[in-house]
Amino acid sequence: MAINRIHTPEGVRDIYGKEYLQKKEIKKHLHSTLRMYGYRDIQTPLFEFADVFGNEVGTTPENELYRFFDKEGNMMALRPDFTPSIARCASKYFMESFVPVRLCYEGNTFSNTSELQGKLKETTQMGAELIGDSSAMADAEMICMVIDALNACGFKEFQVSIGEIDYFKGICEEACLSEETMMELREYISAKNYFGAEEMLARKEVPKRYYDILLTGNEMSSLQELQERKELVDNAKSLAAIERLESIYKIIEGYGLAKYVSFDLGMLSKFHYYTGVLFKAYTYGVGDAIVKGGRYDNLLGSFGKESPAVGFVFLVDDILNAYKAQKISSSVSFDETWVVYRKEQTEKAFEKMKLWRQEGKRVVAILHDGNKSREAYCAEAEKNQVKDVNFDYF
Repeated sequence: MAINRIHTPEGVRDIYGKEYLQKKEIKKHLHSTLRMYGYRDIQTPLFEFADVFGNEVGTTPENELYRFFDKEGNMMALRPDFTPSIARCASKYFMESFVPVRLCYEGNTFSNTSELQGKLKETTQMGAELIGDSSAMADAEMICMVIDALNACGFKEFQVSIGEIDYFKGICEEACLSEETMMELREYISAKNYFGAEEMLARKEVPKRYYDILLTGNEMSSLQELQERKELVDNAKSLAAIERLESIYKIIEGYGLAKYVSFDLGMLSKFHYYTGVLFKAYTYGVGDAIVKGGRYDNLLGSFGKESPAVGFVFLVDDILNAYKAQKISSSVSFDETWVVYRKEQTEKAFEKMKLWRQEGKRVVAILHDGNKSREAYCAEAEKNQVKDVNFDYF
């Protein structure tokens, strides 16, 4: 069967025209905010040794990686997630610094999964990592940076939901769940499959009083509701997790950004390297989070250098979808002029276009097709969202 070469594979797509300009505008706003907070750009490879993303460091299941062999027989993988690459790079180059390291990045990631549910297999991400700071201040800085960046993009209504994975772990330990059971339960809750989770807890004969604590009532909006959760647990780890969230909230409140924050103690992640605070940002027009992040204090140890770290990623394609759904005012336009000229007027037309370009104008040279009228060129320009067509050399 002949391959239809004009189509893209499932899970990837072309992006062009005004939509691509909007995507670039969003990245510009996001990057500008990261730079204002002092984060420095870094670029890591599109593919790495597969071990960087393997199960041993708690990142992506092997069956969700795009894997291939190089000529030397090494197993490689396209990056499904930036954080392990940044952790590897930081372990190699930055661990001699006695001040926290702030890095930011941008690029595409690849997920080889059949459970797309409308999601792309190739997505654009932009993110930041703060390495070498274990404080609540560091966690709060990341969340404030997310809020400032989304504001810079023009979003007015969004929410950053914050959780703490040690709250979940503490309850599991209090309920005497094995590591295997805890990991299985984590998978159910991450997928919001509460029926499966409840069935598993029943099968494991977990006391009923833990059901509600683990599976219900976790989404909250206020600091007071968060504090009320202290009455439901009786272990130091879960209590410390709530106190950590209280500290983070107070810092964010000091920034004047508390209105964007809520809490979700049921928040978990499919990435097992997360160790503490987790957060996700949501807005209208997208069915999932547009920002995901959290603390991963053990990940750098997998690459030989122990260091606390916290980071997040903007899901740029989802932000673009929200941008369009909310009809956020955009400054993007094809502010270019088409100069339609006849062959005998080439020299004069090019001389004029050169001057305009030196003045910073965007100019497109179009040699006149003798069969096309001025009206035809104007119609084509309108179709291409070009406002100005010059016929001085027509």
